[in-house]
Amino acid sequence: QVQLVESGGGLVQAGGSLRLSCAASESIVGINAMGWYRQAPGKQREQVATILTNGRTTYTDSVKGRFTISRDSAKNTVYLQMNSLKPEDTAVYFCKVNARGSSSISYIVPVEYWGQGTQVTVSS
Repeated sequence: QVQLVESGGGLVQAGGSLRLSCAASESIVGINAMGWYRQAPGKQREQVATILTNGRTTYTDSVKGRFTISRDSAKNTVYLQMNSLKPEDTAVYFCKVNARGSSSISYIVPVEYWGQGTQVTVSS
């Protein structure tokens, strides 16, 4: 069974920084994309950043120049470095991994695995 374990959320003042981590279980296979999403109270979940296996990255406009997504393929881990945080960045952050499955089950089409979410709160 694939599990994603997130860490690094917390409370920070505006202008501060946080680094989120998301580690996928060792059994996961065929990762083709890893990313971060966030959901603020009363709002829809939005895509924040994505990194493909070829290293290509994409960001939502509101975080460009402030957030950086990276990954450690050997550890099946994706990171989100968040700098110059703003109160509007406050949300629950979720990691998502697209993969072909695990060592026990393989899918023809990549499936989505989600983390449990970590709270990021930015005070003004």
